Amino acid sequence: MKWGLYAGLLVAGFVGLSLFSFWLAVRPPRLTIPFTPADFRLAVEDVTIRAADGARLAGWLVAKPGAPAIVLLHGYPADKADMLPLAAALARRFTVLLVDLRYFGHSEGRATTLGLRERDDLSRAIDLLATRGFDRVGVFGFSLGGAIAIMTAADDRRIRALAAYSPFADLRTLAHGLYAWTGPLRYPFVGLMLTWSRIFLGADVTASSPVAAAARLSVPVYLIASRDDEQIPFSHAERLREALAANPRAEYEFMDTGRHGMMAPGVEGRIERFFARALEGGS
Repeated sequence: MKWGLYAGLLVAGFVGLSLFSFWLAVRPPRLTIPFTPADFRLAVEDVTIRAADGARLAGWLVAKPGAPAIVLLHGYPADKADMLPLAAALARRFTVLLVDLRYFGHSEGRATTLGLRERDDLSRAIDLLATRGFDRVGVFGFSLGGAIAIMTAADDRRIRALAAYSPFADLRTLAHGLYAWTGPLRYPFVGLMLTWSRIFLGADVTASSPVAAAARLSVPVYLIASRDDEQIPFSHAERLREALAANPRAEYEFMDTGRHGMMAPGVEGRIERFFARALEGGS
């Protein structure tokens, strides 16, 4: 009887831990970035994007009439202010829209859905740009933002070019790596977390993946990653490069050093030139 009780308690603890881990993944402590547009001499317009579920997403628009537009998507669990250094570099040449992903920053949403609903959110942001007359649109995304950009671009043909810095290739594989410390138990553990995803979010958040979407891309792509990234293993970049092999307009910048979130020296200028070539035909 005692062994049965102990086994039941272990199973209950395992299930409970998976639920707690899932909840922490979709409702992480938010990282507040202390930058403001004024710090970069940017005059921004506060804009609101209405998501399909009614959530209001906060954005900053730096409009440059007649210029192509670039949407900037931050990483997990930051906010749009993290994109201000890049926005300042790009705003000399482009219209720039910085967006707080759902749940983060000043956006609404009870939880992040790790790309599930954020893909449609990005399309809604492009809708906003269209109402302002901007029809040449590129997207830059960092980490989670990069994964969202890749998946959205595969279906939304209005995205004419994208740059992704340290995106993951496959959320399920990333989760297995994150919980590798549990040994073989990581597979049922992650499986339980995906069960919670179906219950609370209505879908498996890993059903669509950036690596599958990348194989369908024909637009210009600039993939940036570091072999020294401690959060998104470099193997994810290698898988994405393989998926992009048939795209002659894919470019790569793979660095030997650089932790997650560290922008390589001069990368802002290279991103600007990539979008100039892709959206303007310039250099």
